[in-house]
Amino acid sequence: MNHHLLKCCLLVLFVNVACKKQVVQQSNANPVVAKDTSKVASVQPKPDSTLARASVHTEENEAEKISVDEIDFKYLKGKAKVSVKSTALNQTVNVDIRVKKDSLIWLNISVPGLPVSVATALFTQDSVKLYNKYEGEYHEYPYELFSEKFKFNLTFDILQSLIVGNRPFKKNKSRVVRENEYFLLKQHEGKVSIDNYIGQDKKLKKLLMTQEVTNTKLSMNFDEFTALNNYLFPLSNLITVEYKSEKDQKIYQTVITVKHTKVELLEEPLSFPFKVPEKLLNKN
Repeated sequence: MNHHLLKCCLLVLFVNVACKKQVVQQSNANPVVAKDTSKVASVQPKPDSTLARASVHTEENEAEKISVDEIDFKYLKGKAKVSVKSTALNQTVNVDIRVKKDSLIWLNISVPGLPVSVATALFTQDSVKLYNKYEGEYHEYPYELFSEKFKFNLTFDILQSLIVGNRPFKKNKSRVVRENEYFLLKQHEGKVSIDNYIGQDKKLKKLLMTQEVTNTKLSMNFDEFTALNNYLFPLSNLITVEYKSEKDQKIYQTVITVKHTKVELLEEPLSFPFKVPEKLLNKN
């Protein structure tokens, strides 16, 4: 595995929209998503401008009003296959996942065919720690720097949503639009607009976030819901990241697929092993 390939493997987990070897289109053209052979989420809401707005209102407690079904847990343990597809790359990695709700996310990344893991990541509410074992590199970022590096205003809550399928922003005021069997909860968090699409089963089906200054877009489509500890858990998440390059003014797009192969919601505490060689810590 070469250096660039490993970077792109980390991309699928860290939502790195800065990877340059992606689908390129002229900025005035409609971007074409790289084809993905995995199942696409069944819910494909229409763009906001075409919604038939039968009911529009604003309240602080709209999420409770429409009874969104959120997954409650103390600890999560699972395994997933994560793939990234573009014209330049078709790569799949295996990921061990551990989550302490609203506190810690631990990812251990391995590549099929290699006997050992190649990277470990630890996300807290305040910082991101990345240990690239294959290249012998360690980095620690506050979210502000991490977001600047990856061209999107990422937070712990967004990353947790990517894994679990809960809404990342629950306390924000919501403008609610009713479209047939769907509710669209529109929110703002700083300079990011958030569209939450809620189905009849009260589950989040699609999450669309747009960075207003750069127009960078991150969408998640949740699918393959299965019963887990009296909740409906999405085993599949199709993620699309799109941004315009400041250098060439072209649109770059990456399609990421997360397929959970095993998920457990636990009461017992989990360990989050993250050991970095002393020599790398001193360099950081």
